[in-house]
Amino acid sequence: MDLLDKFDSTVALRDSLPFEKADPFKVVMEEIISETEAVIDGRHTILAGTNNYMGMTFNEEAVAAAKEALDNFGTGTTGSRVLNGTYGGHKALEATIAEFYGMEHCMVFSTGYQANLGMISALGGKDDFVIIDADSHASIYDGCSMGNATIVRFRHNDVENMERRLKRLPEDAGKLLVVEGIYSMLGDAAPLKELLEVAKKYGCMTLVDEAHSMGFCGENGRGIAEQLGVEHLVDFYVGTFSKSVGTVGGFAVSSHPKFDVLRLVSRPYIFTASLPPSVVASATKSIEAIKRSGNRRAHLWENARRLHAGLKKAGFHLATPDAQSPIIAVHLPDPMLGTRFWEQLLLEGVYANMAAPPATPSGVFLMRVSVCAQHTTEQIDEIITRFNRTAEKVGLALNP
Repeated sequence: MDLLDKFDSTVALRDSLPFEKADPFKVVMEEIISETEAVIDGRHTILAGTNNYMGMTFNEEAVAAAKEALDNFGTGTTGSRVLNGTYGGHKALEATIAEFYGMEHCMVFSTGYQANLGMISALGGKDDFVIIDADSHASIYDGCSMGNATIVRFRHNDVENMERRLKRLPEDAGKLLVVEGIYSMLGDAAPLKELLEVAKKYGCMTLVDEAHSMGFCGENGRGIAEQLGVEHLVDFYVGTFSKSVGTVGGFAVSSHPKFDVLRLVSRPYIFTASLPPSVVASATKSIEAIKRSGNRRAHLWENARRLHAGLKKAGFHLATPDAQSPIIAVHLPDPMLGTRFWEQLLLEGVYANMAAPPATPSGVFLMRVSVCAQHTTEQIDEIITRFNRTAEKVGLALNP
C-alpha cells in the first residue's frame, strides 16, 4: 500500500473546490510594501490576514538589532540550547520576557508550536490529567499526545461543563488546565477569570496560551489575564513571537521555583536548534517596544471595532457579537461559496484567510480577517467596501 493513499479523500476535497484564478495554497507575497500592503500575483493588495497585530515586522529598532546580530554572530547557532545554541542574546531575551510578564523564569523555544509541545508534554505525566478546551489549537492537542497524561476536554468556553468534568477527577491527582486567551479562528476571548477560579478550586495548575492576545490586551500588552486582573491565578504562560512580536519563536514564563528543570526534560527544547541570533535580537527589541506602545494598542482596537461594526452593518454573519480581538471571523455557508468568496476578495485586492475544518470547529467555514495596528482608517473602510463588492459578485446573501 502507498502510505499516501490515506490522504486521497483530502486531495479529492481539495480538487473539488472551484478555484479558477487564485489558490490559497499557492499565494506568493511577491513584494512586501509595508506591514499592511503587498504585491500578490502582480496586484497591489491590502493585507488583512497576517496576524501582524502590532505591526512590528518593520519596527526600526528590531530591524537594526537583527542586522547588527547578523554581522556579529552570523546566520545561526547550528546547535540546541543545551549544546552550543545559547548565546548572550538568548539569555537577554529570556530576561526581557520574564521582566515583561513580571515573572522569575523564562524559556525560549524555536517556535510557539514547540513551546506548547514542550510545556504540556513535560508537565502532564503518567497519572496526571490535562484539561483542555475542545477548540484548542493543534499545538495544544499535539502537546497532549506527546505526554502520558489523561486528556479531559470540555465544551468551548463552557465553565460549567469544565467544572462537571473536574468534579469527576481524583482530588489528589496532578491536574493542569490549558486554555487560550483568544482563540485564533473565531477571535473570541476565553472567560478566563471564571475558568481559572474554578480550576484553582479543584487544585489545578494553570497554563494560559496568550499567542493571539499578547501585545494588545492589558495595560502592558501581556494578554487577557492582565486585562482581566487574574495574573495571580496563572502558573505558566506560553506565547509566540510570530504574531504581535513580528518574527518567529516561542516562549514559556513562570515563577515556579522548579521551572528550570523543564530545560532538562522538555524534548522540543532539548532536541531543536536554537533561534538565530538575528531573530533573538529583533524579538528583544520588539517586546521592549510593545510595552511602551499604548497608542498603537488603542489604534488596533479602534481598527478592530470599526471593521467589525462595518461588516455587521453590511449584513455579514460574524462569529462574535462585538470585536473581542483583532480577529474578525465572517461565517460562510459552505466551502464552495467560501472558495469563491476568498478568490474574488483577493482579486478585489484584499488578502484574508479562508478557514475550514479541521482548523475550525466542525461544519464552520470562515473568512478570517486579522487587522493590524498599522492599518489606516481608510484601509479598514476599503476592506469593508471590497467585502461588500465581493459578496455581490459571488451571490452571498447579506442581512443588513
